[in-house]
This record gives sequence, C-alpha cells and structure tokens, in this order.
Amino acid sequence: MNKPLQGITVVAVEQAVAAPYASSRLADAGARVIKIERAEGDFARNYDKLVRGQSAYFVWLNRGKESICLDLTADDDQAILEAMVAEADVFIQNLKPGSIGKFGFASADLRRRFPRLITCDISGFGDVGVLSHLKAYDLIVQAETGLCAITGTSHGPARVGVSVCDISAGMTAHSAILQALFQREKTGQGTSIQVSLFDAVADWMNVPVLQFDYSSYHTARAGVNHPSLAPYGAYRCADGKDLIFSVQNDREWVNFCAKFLKRPDLTRRPGFADNMERLSNRDALDEVVYERFLQMSSDAAMKELETAGLAYGRLNQIEDVSMHPHLRRVPVSTPGGDIKVIAPAAIFDGEKAPALQAVPALGAHSETLRNEFTCHRSLRTPDRTGGHS
Repeated sequence: MNKPLQGITVVAVEQAVAAPYASSRLADAGARVIKIERAEGDFARNYDKLVRGQSAYFVWLNRGKESICLDLTADDDQAILEAMVAEADVFIQNLKPGSIGKFGFASADLRRRFPRLITCDISGFGDVGVLSHLKAYDLIVQAETGLCAITGTSHGPARVGVSVCDISAGMTAHSAILQALFQREKTGQGTSIQVSLFDAVADWMNVPVLQFDYSSYHTARAGVNHPSLAPYGAYRCADGKDLIFSVQNDREWVNFCAKFLKRPDLTRRPGFADNMERLSNRDALDEVVYERFLQMSSDAAMKELETAGLAYGRLNQIEDVSMHPHLRRVPVSTPGGDIKVIAPAAIFDGEKAPALQAVPALGAHSETLRNEFTCHRSLRTPDRTGGHS
C-alpha cells in the first residue's frame, strides 16, 4: 500500500531526540530518510543499554531510516552529502549552532543552490539572540522556559519526566515540514524552517505567562493537583489507591457536591461558589474531598464519579501503563532483536497500527549509499537546481 510521503527523500544530519523525532515520523509516513552519523554514531545510541542492549530513545526514534557514517571534515564525504542533498526534498539538521555551516551546508546556502529544497534547522534557542550560540539539552530548556518552575510540589521544582522540550520541538518540526511540502505543491518552491526547543515549549507556556502578564497570577507548583482548577487532582481512597478526578465547570461542581460528596449545601457556600474562590480556599475544600474519598474503595469511588458524570482516572505506575488495556503496540525489528514499541498515536481510516520499518545498525547502509550517490554525483548535470518534484 502506498504511503502519503512515498517518493519524498529526507536527509537528516541529526542526533539525540528532536530531529530524530521529526524524521522518524516522516519515515513512518513513507519518506525515505537517510540518517547521517559520525563514525561513533548518534550519541543517543549510548544513552542506555536497556532494550536488548540498545538505547530506548534510539530504537524509538530511528525506525525506518538508512544509516550512513560520514566524516564531514573530509572532502570526499562532503561530496557524498552534497549529492544526497541535491536529490533530497527535505534537509534536517540539529548540530551545535554554526557547525553545519562550517562544512558548507548552511540552510541559506542550500536554499540558494536548490530552490525546491525544504530545510529545517533545530536548535536550542534559535538563530538570533543572546543565547543562540549555546548548546541546549532538554532539561536546560525546561528550566529556561519556566516549565520546571511550575512543575513539582511546594517543596521544590521538578523536571517533567520525559524529554518534553526535545519532543515538542520534533513535533513542531514535523508539522512545519508537512506544511512546507504542501506549500511546495502549490508554489514549486521550498522553504527554510527554524525550530528551537525554547520556542516550542514557550508556546506551551502561554497560559501561565498570560495569567501572570495580565493578572500578576503566579502558577503554584501543585504536584498532581491542577494549578488553576479545583477540585482537580489526586485523592487517596480507603484501599490506598490514588484517583485523579476533575471538576471543569459549574455544572460538574453542582453534580459533584450533590451526587458524590452528598453535600449539595457546598454548592454556593461562600469561598466555594466558583473556581477562583475554590482555588483561594483549596485547603478547606480538599479537607472535605479527602474525607469523602477515604470512606470508599477506589472501585466504588470510580463508579460514583462516573455516575456523577465526572472525568476520572487512576494514578498509574509505569508497570500499570505497560499492561494498560488501551495501550497499542507494534513490532519493530532492531539490530538487537525484535521489540514492540507503543504505536504511533494517529489512526487512519480505523486501521490497526501499521507495521514499522527496522531500526538500522550504525552505518548499515554506508556502502550502498556511497555507491548510489557517487553514481548520482557523476551523472548530475551542471544546471540541476532542486530535489524531486
């Protein structure tokens, strides 16, 4: 079956998480993705050895790619990369700021030589500004964007438990590349895209920043409680299990008081009447809510919450998630053996998760690709100015 990006070629000088996330999603959609690695490989290959002797991040984000090892300080290998880019539709890179330009592959130069090429540069802080020259990794950007400041408990800030800045930048890059491909269908011209980890997560920080800018409201670290809605958070039941539930609007507040708390009198009590009042009196409110949850098992509480028309869930551990009835998995072949990964989120036309292509060993396609693009370089005409149409 043809995939939507079949016929699209992506060349990715990439490492770590952000760029590999974007290119892996393009590969899932049928694009040919050629991954350029140093002789020692993408350093994400060595983050851990926990998945059949391989890194969990690497096997998650590098399926469906061809791996070639190139030394970009060597003229011959620069010529190979040049031949690849000449045939490509998309060029992605996330090296240290300024590095790719030293080898002659700055996006502005590539766009002049190949007008149909879409370039995507992923960095920590963008191309301009006082921090633009710095290396930036996920936790650094979590801290810089204020994400850590609103994550954690009253005892102190915390890191979000996955590499959310890298992942959000990869998602942003993927979306932008798809937009650029669609635009090229209409204009015939490529696009230069810049995505930074900072910008990607700063966009997600709009709510706490807007609240501060226009009302001087400080989002408090609230653990597994919602910082700006109450009641909304984790409550322990008589069997020692924690449930998360949410009151989002006035109708749900009325139902919660009447049907779950059995306290309709609370609905309009001063200090509890609307969400802002409840936030200001959260300790008093939580005392009432905690007492009710501790009177019943988690199963009984979930039934009553559902009857009251409220959203709820369990505060699961990773071992619970691994066995979750909604978790969809799909097999992937890796150099260390077959594994199953969590399936991509989007489901098209109700189909089950598609089969994913294999994760490459380091330099698995080096010889084949060198032969292919040495040949392409010799056959190219001097006036070639773009990738595939």
